Amino acid sequence: MTEQQAMELALELALGGWGRVSPNPLVGAVLLKDGAVVGRGHHREYGAPHAEIEAISACEDPHGTTCVLNLEPCSHRGKTPPCTDALVMAGVRRVVFAVADPNPRAGGGSRRLRSHGIEVESGLLRDEAAALNAPFLWSQVRAYRPFVALKLATSMDGFVADASGNSQWITCESARAHAHWLRAGFDAIGVGRRTVDRDDPQLTARGPVAPRVPPTRVVFSRSGELRPGLRLVRTAAAVPTVLLVPPSAQERAAQSVAGSSAQVVVVEGLTSALASLRQMGVNSLLVEGGADLAGQLITADLVDRVYWYQAPILLGKGLAAFPLRNAIELAAAHRWVPTERKALGESNLLVVDRELCLQG
Repeated sequence: MTEQQAMELALELALGGWGRVSPNPLVGAVLLKDGAVVGRGHHREYGAPHAEIEAISACEDPHGTTCVLNLEPCSHRGKTPPCTDALVMAGVRRVVFAVADPNPRAGGGSRRLRSHGIEVESGLLRDEAAALNAPFLWSQVRAYRPFVALKLATSMDGFVADASGNSQWITCESARAHAHWLRAGFDAIGVGRRTVDRDDPQLTARGPVAPRVPPTRVVFSRSGELRPGLRLVRTAAAVPTVLLVPPSAQERAAQSVAGSSAQVVVVEGLTSALASLRQMGVNSLLVEGGADLAGQLITADLVDRVYWYQAPILLGKGLAAFPLRNAIELAAAHRWVPTERKALGESNLLVVDRELCLQG
């Protein structure tokens, strides 16, 4: 196995920590000796051993091996000892990582490894590794708001609902199952007030991964009014639920959630709303609807990633996923970065990022 193939395996292993390691990053590690895999591991749970420790523990003799992993080994003592020290003690000869750790406390591992005579190389599959840990990398270098991802499920002609407003279900069961898996990896799930009133969603992760911390449910509402009896309000004691409203709607919002554990937060516009969420500890936000909220976020350049599920149907008319915006000349249009494409049953998923978070 080549080092590139080992990095591809490390990225695959890293996903084993989805929904379980946040606020830590997703990390996988592979130990190579003479082109063979002799150890592998990943960070499984927040507070549990890191990927490098798992790989070393799985190896009979790590002396003289090459450790390939998607993030620079940490050099500080947190809930676990420094991974750099473990690599040195194990006799690892060479370390290859994809992306530097921008965390000022944990970063600098490469310098420590080199000081002990270990050969270090960085940048292998850097773009793929940056996309994998985009929310984490964002949280380390941009503290003013969460990483915002927009989830869309549309017809081929770009509608999220038909002309009657019916949206259940545009995509197939496989796509919907993937969306539940996706929810588990975000700190919060956001929707607009009209989507909540119309669909009465639970906004919980009910897929194969049980998130270590249930995502906070966030409702963006200009009016502050919610239909009585909504499940989000009734279950707010079990799952944190936040209603974001302008000052003019504070009283109506308080009445809408009276007697529940839902929290009303007063904000002045989307930028203020996102800043408030970050202050509440939300590092990543998955926005699931509706079209009005999505359009506002896109127009304000507040979307960092789009998960676009596309079904093989044509609706002709309906609720557009991308409401009309000011015209942009082709030459001036921003080109997003495709980071994933996959088939999910009869539906397709396209993932695009506004930019790769490579500051680290």
